[in-house]
This record gives sequence, structure tokens and C-alpha cells, in this order.
Amino acid sequence: MKTFNYLKAVIIVLVLMQLPYSRLMAKPKVLVFSKTAGFHHASIAVGIPAIIKLGHENNFELDTTTNSAKFTVGNLKQYAAVIFLSTTGDVLNEEQQKAFEQYIRSGGGFVGVHAATDTEYGWPWYGDLVGAYFKSHPKQQEATLHVIDRNFIATKHLPAQWKRFDEWYNFKYIAKGLHVLITIDEKSYTGGVNGNNHPMSWYHQYDGGRAFYTELGHTDESYADPLYLQHLLGGIKYAIGKSK
Repeated sequence: MKTFNYLKAVIIVLVLMQLPYSRLMAKPKVLVFSKTAGFHHASIAVGIPAIIKLGHENNFELDTTTNSAKFTVGNLKQYAAVIFLSTTGDVLNEEQQKAFEQYIRSGGGFVGVHAATDTEYGWPWYGDLVGAYFKSHPKQQEATLHVIDRNFIATKHLPAQWKRFDEWYNFKYIAKGLHVLITIDEKSYTGGVNGNNHPMSWYHQYDGGRAFYTELGHTDESYADPLYLQHLLGGIKYAIGKSK
């Protein structure tokens, strides 16, 4: 009987060795959340299919929602990361906030895109998770970005100086301990108020989880820009827990 069990185990191992990696490991799943209780960005409509396409091409699955009732402890467990895609205003109630806090503390990942910093001003935990709070913005215009960390998964493909047209946020609060990836040169455009320390993208480990934010992504054109999409993909991979 022992010999039979041993041979059975060997056969199972040999069969598993012939299966592709994707069959052995479940695809990570990501939730794209785009509820707005303030300004609604038109680019959400093109951002969602662009992120879905990134998932199809990079072996992760996606759900999309504007329904904050999805933020329960049980439901969030299935996701490797949650993306706040240009959310605005007060989008989660107190119970949903607690569920999301538990999700991050259990090792979950977070990606904030553009107006994610224009969200949940009355929830300081979230402000520290996303890394900043929006203050204002000038008119949309071209500016020069400085990519100060070109070793990170979301920025290693970018030029050291990246000229780009977008809507550039000023921040009234910037959290401590952020690993800044990109800053904006306020001398290259009009309307900046944060001075030399004006970050545009960063990541950090926070309260047991991983968080990435990019201010870029206001315009529809962003979601057809290969450089931007690779930047966003890198942030998603970091939040999921991948380093490559």
C-alpha cells in the first residue's frame, strides 16, 4: 500500500511538472474602483478598458465597479490590489472604510490614479495611504517631469526628463516616508505651488500593504500613451506584489 501511494505521488508530481505555470498558479485579481462623489473625469471611460487590456496582456484578472458596497472584508479578500481610478469625494462609508483598512493591513495592494488624491478628505488613514491630498490645479499644459528613480518597475522604462501634457495637481498635504519616483519642474509650466519638492508619483509600504500613486492620467490620451500605460502597469504590478 505504501509503495502504491508513493508511486501515485510521483505520478502527480510528474503531471504537474508538465502543466504551464499559469495553470498551477491562479491569476492575481484586481478591482478597479471608479466611484465619484465630486468631479467626474471623462477619462475614466477610456481608462477602464485600457486597464482591462493591460490585465489581459499581463496575466491578471480584473473586476470593475462604482459600487462601494463591494468594500466588505469577505469580498476584498479575493483581490491582490485595488485601483482607485480618479475617484473623487467621499466614496466609502465608515463600515466600508474599516473593511478597506483591514484589507490593506492583511497585505493588500493599492493603486491611486490622478484624482485618487481628491478623495476622502475626512479619512486621514486614506490620506496617508494614497500619500497626498489635492489642493488645486492650473490649466492643462505641457510640463517637464524629472524621473528621479529609474530602477523601479513603474519608471525604469522612462526617460530621465519626460515632457508631457496633462493636468498638474498641487497638493495641500504630502505624507512623510514616500519613496518619490517622479517630480515636476515648476519652472517648466505655470501654476505650480509646491516648489522644488513637488512629487508626481511615488510608492511606499503602508500599514501592512503596498501603495502606489501616479498623478498622471487626467487626459483621454494618457490611456493610449505606451509610456504612461507601462508606468501604470508597473504600479499595478508593485501593488500586486510583483517586482518585474
